[in-house]
Amino acid sequence: MKAEIIAVGTELLLGQIVNSNARFLSLELAALGIDVYFQTVVGDNPARLQEAVEIARGRADILLFTGGIGPTEDDLTKETLAAVLGRDLHTDRIAMDQVERFFTDRGREMTENNRKQALMIDGATPLPNGTGLAVGLALAENGRFYIVLPGPPREMEPMFTEQAKPWLLQHALTDEMPLYSKMLKFAGIGESQLETRLIDLIRNQTDPTIAPYAKEGEVTIRISTKAPGEREAMEKLGKLQDKIQALLPEHMYADIDVPLEKIIVDWMADAGLTVSAAESCTGGLLMSSITSVPGSASMFLGGVVCYSNEMKQKLLNVPKDYLEGPDAPGAVSREVAEVLAEQVRMLTDTDFGLSITGVAGPAYSERKPVGLVYIGIAERGGRTEVFELNLSGNRETIRIRSVKSILYRLWRRLEEREDVETPLGGSDLA
Repeated sequence: MKAEIIAVGTELLLGQIVNSNARFLSLELAALGIDVYFQTVVGDNPARLQEAVEIARGRADILLFTGGIGPTEDDLTKETLAAVLGRDLHTDRIAMDQVERFFTDRGREMTENNRKQALMIDGATPLPNGTGLAVGLALAENGRFYIVLPGPPREMEPMFTEQAKPWLLQHALTDEMPLYSKMLKFAGIGESQLETRLIDLIRNQTDPTIAPYAKEGEVTIRISTKAPGEREAMEKLGKLQDKIQALLPEHMYADIDVPLEKIIVDWMADAGLTVSAAESCTGGLLMSSITSVPGSASMFLGGVVCYSNEMKQKLLNVPKDYLEGPDAPGAVSREVAEVLAEQVRMLTDTDFGLSITGVAGPAYSERKPVGLVYIGIAERGGRTEVFELNLSGNRETIRIRSVKSILYRLWRRLEEREDVETPLGGSDLA
């Protein structure tokens, strides 16, 4: 079964608000096994809205509307849909009582335009609004299903969850199997490279399906299948997950939708391991990333933002000869990254010390190019490693990618240790 989401409101077209309703509804519909092939945004214009409805009726079984059911003159969703369907409108008495009670309880005079919020298309099922005044509706006609919801998310989301979803399950989805999904998380690899490694699976996919998503420094793959129950879905998804993991064992860090720093914090806290950090070009972004995870207090002991050469010398004992002089490697170098990682580890007496030093831009530094970054990992009783990164992007992108890169390298080091259990996260069925 196919659905189309029609978001009504000129403010959406002007960019004054973000259409978060479409994302919410798409996720909810996918979980019900309903395919969303189109999302339409149309302004508060009855002619254009009518055109959008006619087009959607030709390619979707379920039409979901958000917005345009308030009290103002440009709220015309119900009126326009009624005209398309050739049906009349009437006032829903229960909804009207709620509107009148709202104003009476507050000692305010109700203006006539508020009666619009209680309008109902003949033959439709009212969807009560528990957080606002505009009543929604659900309607079945000639094998198609229409859902009209309010625009504000705080009203739309509970109305869909509590009213529209049960109606759809009862009237539209009697023969549909639910959709089950798992999120597989990857680090240390870009979207294009990941796709190349999985190209045979992607080209030959049928059921389950594979859909990659990327953001700075990490990639997510959503694998999905329709099945009559969770057991059957887990069996199909598990087989595909095993194939993907076998192709990318050094990059797949979880099979639940969590960031890499969450996995690292949990692993290190469980193993009783600690970490500290010395940051230059990232200015504390690494430490902020780690400490944003609940439970990080037991494994992250502290760190130093040593942005200037003076602070590198005073706080972490970086030799002056490394920083100044014609033959000095400079602050952005393997040598300095190594000293920073080792010194911050010793200063805080942690099991691991991390360091980042580089050129985030927008201009060259020490005659070195933007995007040149060195990251270091020092381990108590173990080796110190330094990795050179040549990153692209603007200043903020380079900073984020630097942090994601060192978290990935720390994750790889943890996997080498026998005292750290590093299982994948578990089930994340949607």
